[in-house]
This record gives sequence, C-alpha cells and structure tokens, in this order.
Amino acid sequence: MYPAELVKPMRDDLVSAGFEELYTADEVAKAISKDGTTLVVVNSVCGCAAANARPAAKMSLQNDKKPDYAVTVFAGVDTEAVNAARNLMVPFPPSSPSMALFKNGELVHMIERHHIEGRPAELIAENLTEAYNQFC
Repeated sequence: MYPAELVKPMRDDLVSAGFEELYTADEVAKAISKDGTTLVVVNSVCGCAAANARPAAKMSLQNDKKPDYAVTVFAGVDTEAVNAARNLMVPFPPSSPSMALFKNGELVHMIERHHIEGRPAELIAENLTEAYNQFC
C-alpha cells in the first residue's frame, strides 16, 4: 500500500474533475450496474498515469457525449475496489493505469496500460471520445 499523503494529490486530480472515488467492491458493483454509461479509471502512482492517463480522462469529459458517471479506484491502495473492477474487466488482464467504459453493466470499451504508455494524452482522450460517441 502507498501512503495516503503520497496518493492524495493523484486522487484529487480526478476528483476535482468530477470523478467519484470508490473504495469497496460493493461501491464498484453499484456504480457499474447503474443504467447508462460509466467510465472507470484505475488510477496509479506511475508516471504514465500522471502524464497520460489522468489528463486524457479529464480531457475526454469535455466531449459533447460523455459517460453518465465517472468513477475511479486506486491501484496499490484500494485493493478491494480495484480487484472488483478488474474482475468486471475480464478478459483483459489487470493493468494500471487503465480505463474501461461500461454500458448498463456491460464492458464496451477498454484501454489498457500498453495503450497509455508512451502515447500523448490527446490521443488517449480521442480514443475515449470515439467510444463515448458510439456508446453514450
């Protein structure tokens, strides 16, 4: 587990953009099972989360069409919530950071770490907005 003071600014980065933090498996299940679309960001302390994933997630929400809900879990901290979210992202292997779009509880779009590392935030945001335009 990472110390709370280390991850607080990384958590706040998404929360300040309107993301809801989830801490338990029950919270994850409730969030993803809602009618409509839910973006789930598996946040992380790594550099690609700071430079690429979080900026892309925030940028993507500027699109005309966007998810009804935006939630986040933190890898290495919120173990129960992260495991619950990752179980709903099967068949994709666990990775962080990562982003998943659910529609009415069904996984419809996934961005894994290897799609995030080394790619500019703008390109990742474009990938997300294309998914929003299709599913939201």
